[in-house]
Amino acid sequence: MFKDWLNTASQWVVPLLLVSIPLYAFAARRIKVYESFVEGAKEGFWIGVRIIPYLVAILVAIGMFRASGAMDYLVAALRPLTGLVGFPPEALPVAMLRPLSGSGTLGLISDIFRTLGPDSFTGRLVSVIEGSTETTFYVLAVYFGSVAVRRTRHALPASLLGDLAGVIAAFIVCRLLF
Repeated sequence: MFKDWLNTASQWVVPLLLVSIPLYAFAARRIKVYESFVEGAKEGFWIGVRIIPYLVAILVAIGMFRASGAMDYLVAALRPLTGLVGFPPEALPVAMLRPLSGSGTLGLISDIFRTLGPDSFTGRLVSVIEGSTETTFYVLAVYFGSVAVRRTRHALPASLLGDLAGVIAAFIVCRLLF
């Protein structure tokens, strides 16, 4: 009974929010909802136009990094260190590519799922890494590009440190749980 109610309620949450928020804005706050939406859409379009050069630059850099073989060399160099703690070498490219490319990471994860299986330790680890880290360079390019920030100063090192913490935490949690 409760499970049926929960399923029904979860199907209606998003539609109710989509209807109730504009109705509240119009009725209680007297906001012209449609005009505000159109104004926001115009601003979003121009933000998109402004960030295109940043996105192109990051995508070209990612492509060059992978196509040059630098990723393979870096993984080979780090493999002895990761072997000491038991970090699977197949998961290392996922941990390294995640800050650069979400779609590239998904491709690597798909390959791991095909070869080792999604229920393997490595499959679970890369899934947790995917959820625990961010596409740092993409996010910085989009957010800073949208407001024309040129000097990122500490944002990149702090973000990459956060990604490293996410990978380490994912490994520890997966070791404890699986």
